Order: sequence, then structure tokens, then C-alpha cells
Amino acid sequence: METMTTSIILPFLVFFPFLGAVISYIIGRSNKGARDIWCWILSAVIFIASLTLIGKETVYSLRGFCGLGLSFAADGFGVILAVLTGAIWLITTIFSKEYMAAERNRNRYYFFVFLTLGATMGIFLSADLFTTFIFFEIMSFTSFVLVMHDEEDFTVRSAKTYLAVAVIGGLVTLMGLFMMYQKAGTLNMAELTAFMQSRENPAEFYAIGVLILFGFAAKAGLFPLHTWLPNAYTVAPAPSSALLSCLLTKTGVFGTIIVSCKLFLHDAAWGQFILILGIITMVLGAVLAVFSVNLKRTLACSSMSQIGFIIIAIGMQGLLGEHNALAASGTLLHFLNHSLFKLLLFLGAGVIFMNLRELNLNKIRGYGKDKPLLKLIFLMPILGIGGIPLWNGYISKTLIHESMVEYIEVLKEAGQSIAFMKGAEILFLFSGGLTLAYMTKIFVCIFLEDNPYGAPKPVKNGPYISKLMAVILGAIAICLPILGIFPHQTQDALAAMGAHFMNAHTPAHAVHYFAWVNLKGAVISICVGIVVYFLFIRKVLMQKDANGNLVYVDRWPEWCNLEDKVYRPILLTVLPYVGGFFARIAGNLMDDIIALLRIFIFNNDNGRIVPPEDKYFSAYTDYENDHQVYREGFAQSILLIGLGLTIAVIYIIV
Repeated sequence: METMTTSIILPFLVFFPFLGAVISYIIGRSNKGARDIWCWILSAVIFIASLTLIGKETVYSLRGFCGLGLSFAADGFGVILAVLTGAIWLITTIFSKEYMAAERNRNRYYFFVFLTLGATMGIFLSADLFTTFIFFEIMSFTSFVLVMHDEEDFTVRSAKTYLAVAVIGGLVTLMGLFMMYQKAGTLNMAELTAFMQSRENPAEFYAIGVLILFGFAAKAGLFPLHTWLPNAYTVAPAPSSALLSCLLTKTGVFGTIIVSCKLFLHDAAWGQFILILGIITMVLGAVLAVFSVNLKRTLACSSMSQIGFIIIAIGMQGLLGEHNALAASGTLLHFLNHSLFKLLLFLGAGVIFMNLRELNLNKIRGYGKDKPLLKLIFLMPILGIGGIPLWNGYISKTLIHESMVEYIEVLKEAGQSIAFMKGAEILFLFSGGLTLAYMTKIFVCIFLEDNPYGAPKPVKNGPYISKLMAVILGAIAICLPILGIFPHQTQDALAAMGAHFMNAHTPAHAVHYFAWVNLKGAVISICVGIVVYFLFIRKVLMQKDANGNLVYVDRWPEWCNLEDKVYRPILLTVLPYVGGFFARIAGNLMDDIIALLRIFIFNNDNGRIVPPEDKYFSAYTDYENDHQVYREGFAQSILLIGLGLTIAVIYIIV
């Protein structure tokens, strides 16, 4: 790589989409077709600009902006993420034209799509955690509008949950950043790594680390902060769902990598903690996907599970310490591979929805039987995400699995217990089998089975997919086995580019991916998948309806819902009640103190106390017409507060 140089391309990739979003909205007010063309041009320009970063290490700083300034950097990993972001945004923007043709509020949609693009670039190209946080919060608010696009009741409810988790997570992360800055005097990632390595006892910073991790874990959909994910992915338009799964959720993974590989580098205890979070998320997401009977919800739960695989790889980096080459390569490659899988699968689901306006497996059953291209678009990522040898997902999953096997051998040599890690390995292989089972369910349902009530009838006239999108998605689908057949020439090279960011080195020797010792794990998962599909999905999750036809049923228990049974009651009922209770106690206590002072100090007991200024506050007045006085005063106060905050923000920025 070249020496670090200053490049205007970095702020261009971040801020030009913001300007482009405004221009698209202005154009769209008068000419929808011109707006669509501008959006294609804008996303193409961003993608081409990201390509100019390849082979370079660049930095750029905006000193004094927002107080601490904004810092950007692009090394190998940052370049990969910038190019990935530009490519996926271009493809989803092209698809949006045909998918959104029958939708309302398209101007608003494109406006927030490109605001989200700028924020996402800002996160992936950030050089310090302050910059990461600023754009992380912007992205949370702009993507909220993408989730609630159709404005139906359930959609708005799901979007509010998404926003609530994002805001709460952001506030907790901000608290952690305050504490870290107070301790280290910097939020620059490289400087934080040096600072933490100089500490004799990094365990003192675990509490701060958990606080910083909280917001990133919420965005990544890690258990127990995953509750927003299945519904948000399901209700969002298909292009937005693809962006959520391929990139926006990955910003949370990116933050987790920063905390684990920059702050707690080679920390075994922290790695164990991350590993446990990853295992729970991986297994739970896979189980939820097995039970789902909605295509996009299945893909959403699958995304949660695959994020768990990546988080396991991040945890293994901490456990393996300096010997983390396999885990680091597995982290980066599954990060990228999963984005390719879900780009194809969510856009494929979008093709089905825009033709049928349905996502229930029983209603879309058999739709793809006579559509070989759509079959290819689904089959390639299904084989990849299932970890089938000769597909790209097999390579990244093998690296993660082999890192676990390597650590088990380390524990054996040290004479320590391997029970926990063996259990983790079994769950890893079992979850791989579940992945294959629920993906098989999707493929068989759409492409192999007959619909007992007749072939689904499209509501859309003309070809089911445009020629341009057919070429794009078909080309990407063909790339997946190429990446799997030639891993050393393709995926290993990408892994080497991103190793430095995670403070890892490339493997000391080439991995023999197709040796039996590595194939064995895939074979075990395939066997598990076959058993689960035929003995559980076909026997338990299907039943005959009133007409004697075998249909898919959702047997997930309704009471097993963290959001409705735990989080909402606590946040909307328990906490307000507790807060109100203590507020009432505090208020009554002050009244009692004043009353006692009047009796025993001032010898004046004239009953109810009415301070002179209270005639302007309706809570204490006896006159109905004083309520209007209070409302007007309160409104003016709020207006002045808002004006003051605006002036303060402008002052800080300038």
C-alpha cells in the first residue's frame, strides 16, 4: 500500500450524497423521470469515486467541525466497505425505479435513501469514534423513514421500535464515549489502541466498553437487542430491506469490530463475552427463520443468525490473541459474503412481491417454477449461505469453524477444559444445518412445489423483471460459485486487504479448504439440515388444511415475544409509573417542608400555600381562565428553548 495521503475523495463520498439528496427532491417535485435518472447518476458517481480509493491509504480531517472535528481514513478494510457500499447502493437504486413505480412518496424515499448513503459512508470511513457516532446517529434517523415508508399501522409500529432501539442504543454509546474520552483524552481509533495497550489492567475499561458496544450491538441486531430486526426488515420496501441487511446492520458489526479489535485487542475475556453474544444470536436467528412462513421475515431472521456467525468470528479473534489470522479472515469474508447473499435474496423477494403483492409462503408457492432466471437468483445465494462446498459461503464459514478448532487445540495443549468451546462448535455446526433447512424450505416452496389452489396470478403486467436487473442479478449470482471455486485468488486476497484494520496478519500458510478435515464440518451441517427439513419442517411445521392440502404453518408461540411481553411493558408502563411515583413523592415532600417551615419557623398556618408566581401556572390556580395563560407562556418558553438550542448548535458547528 502507498503512504497515507490526504484525499478530497473521502469527504466527497460522505457529503455529496447529502447534496444529491436535496437535488433529487427538488427535481422530483416537477419531473419524476428526471429525478430517477439523477438518482442513477448520483449513485454511479459515488460508486466510481469509491473505486479510486483502491490501492491507496488516504485521510482527511475537518478540524473544529462539531467541536472535536471530523476525521476520515480509508485503509484496506475501509476501501472494501466503501466500494461495497457504492456498488450495493447503485444496484438497489436501479431496482428501486421498477419496484417503487406503484408506491407513494417516492420523492421522500429517494431523499432519505441518499441521506442514508452519506451517513453510511461516514461510518465506514471514520477514523475516530466521534465521527463514527455522529454519522451513526444520522443514519438511524434517516433510515427510520425508509422503514416506515408505506405508513400502515404495523409498519409505523415496527419503525418506531427500530427508532427507539436506535436512540436508546445511541444514548448509551454516547455515555461510554464520554467516559472513554475522559480517561484517554482522545477518540481516535489508532490512539485508543495505543492507550489501551499501555494499560496494565484493561478489565477496568470493560464497563465503558459495554456501554460503547451497546449502540452498535443494537444496530447489529444482537440478542437481546434484536427485537426490532425481524419486523423492520419485513415491512420496509425490498430495496430498503436489502440496504438494511447488506450494509446498515453491518455498521453495527463494524462498531463491534472497532471495540473488540481496537480497544480490547487480543483480550481473551472480552473475546469470550463477544463469543457468547454471537452464539445466542446465531442460534436464535436460525430458529426464528425455521418457524417463519413469511419470505422476507425468514430472510430477516436469517440475517440475524448470519450476523451471529460474524460476531463469533470477532470473539474468536480476542480468544486467539496474536494467532487470530483465521478468525480475522473469516470475519471479513463472511461480512462481505453475507452482503452478497442478502442483496440477491432480498431483491429476489422484491421481484416476487412487486408481481404478487404477497410474501406468505402459502400464497407465493410455486410462483418460480417456470422462471429459470429467478431460480438462479435464489439458488446461488442459498447454496452459498448454506455453506455448500464450491460456493463462497463455505470458505468464510470454514475459516470461522477452523478458528474455533484451533482454539480448542490451544486449550488442550494448555491442559484447560474444552467443554465450552466444544459446545460452541456443536452449536455452530447445528446452526449451519438450520440455515440449510430454512433456505431449502424457501426454495422448495417457491420453485419446486405446486400451489394446491392454482398458480399465483401476478398483479403486474409485462415481464416480471426488467432486462437490466436480470443481467445485474444474474451476473452477481454467477460470481458466488466463482468466489468459492477460486478462494485463494479471490477471497484470500480480500481478506489480506482488511487484516491490518483488525490488527491481524494473514495466515502463515494457505488454507486447504477442500481437504477432508475442513469439508467434514460442512458435511455435518448438511446432514443436520436434511434431518431438520424432512423430520421437523415437513412433519411439524406443515399440516393439512380444511381441504386436505398440505400448507405451511407458523407454530412459534405468541407468548415468546420479548418486545411485546417484556420491553414494551417495562418502557411504556413500569418505568413511567416508577418515575411518576418518585416525582410525586419529591413534589409532596417539598410541599410538606414548606408547610412545616410556615408553621414552626414563621408561625403562620393559614392552610393551603399559594406562592405569588403560581397564578401563572395552571396546576396551582383555582381559576379556569388561567389555563390559557399557562399554555401561552409554556409555548413561548418551548420556542425560546428551541431557538437557543439552534443557535448553540450553529455556534458549535461553525
